[in-house]
Amino acid sequence: MPEVTLTDWNQFLTHHPEAHLLQLGEWGELKRGFGWKSVRIIQNEIGAQILFRRLPLGLTIGYMPKPVFSNQWSVISEQFWKEVDSVCKQNRAIFLKIEPDEAFNVQRSTFNVSPHNIQPPRTIVIPIAEAEDQILARMKPKCRYNIRLAEKKGITVRAWDDIPAFHEMMTVTGGRDNFGVHSLEYYQRAYELFHPKGTCELLVAEYEGKPLASLMVFANGKRAWYVYGASNDHERNRMPTYLLQWQAIRWAKARGCEEYDLWGVPDENEETLEAQFESRHDGLWGVYRFKRGFGGEVKRAAQAVDRVYNPLLYWMYTKYIGNRE
Repeated sequence: MPEVTLTDWNQFLTHHPEAHLLQLGEWGELKRGFGWKSVRIIQNEIGAQILFRRLPLGLTIGYMPKPVFSNQWSVISEQFWKEVDSVCKQNRAIFLKIEPDEAFNVQRSTFNVSPHNIQPPRTIVIPIAEAEDQILARMKPKCRYNIRLAEKKGITVRAWDDIPAFHEMMTVTGGRDNFGVHSLEYYQRAYELFHPKGTCELLVAEYEGKPLASLMVFANGKRAWYVYGASNDHERNRMPTYLLQWQAIRWAKARGCEEYDLWGVPDENEETLEAQFESRHDGLWGVYRFKRGFGGEVKRAAQAVDRVYNPLLYWMYTKYIGNRE
């Protein structure tokens, strides 16, 4: 049963309850409406959701983020890769990018270590299985202080469903911090797909009824991910983002999660991060200054690998990526 339907894929995931957010069927459906095609492959207990990004001339780029089998590389059969290759060639993929959580032995004849990751490879993961006072105790003193300050200064946090207002806030944040923002329709679709299943919540921090900051948090199995966050330029001295993040952690903990992934910091080792976070302001350095306060562990996923089907166009891709960096 190589290529399967969404229903079959969701049934497969019931036997893999710790699957990453990016392998959930809903994530594939989300991307399907915005320039991607999703294909799911199952062979025995091995499976992967592949996303194909449409390019001109009917070409595509294949993307396999955080595959379900990322901790079972040694048992993946050659037949599975033949099925993957067949699907990629049917979709005229130039190459397939695979982003596993864990490293595996790369055979140069079939995989290239990629010069480019799509998802930020380094993140901060907060353990949240313990009691709330223990989670707070691991935070930096200034972070704990800001959480309490927000409460004292009248900040409140609640569930929200105003996606247009959230998108407007995201647009403000993207302009201020220089990062890309999805369309209103994208956030609306994400909420519609995940929220009814209880795997997503939109939270807003307010002061006297006025929205100041908001975030969209996702969860599956024992893991939760802080994926989208925004704030406007009002009442920032009341530290709404700190209380907002703490309430998102509490939401994840209440639904049984044991880890809270803050989703992306600069790709440097912890010594470099700590040595430079006060002086660096480019890229993800600003968010690292905020995220480090919550007391998590810096972790890095395995480097992406590429399975190449069109060497010439792949070479052009690597040159293009290299010139951008």
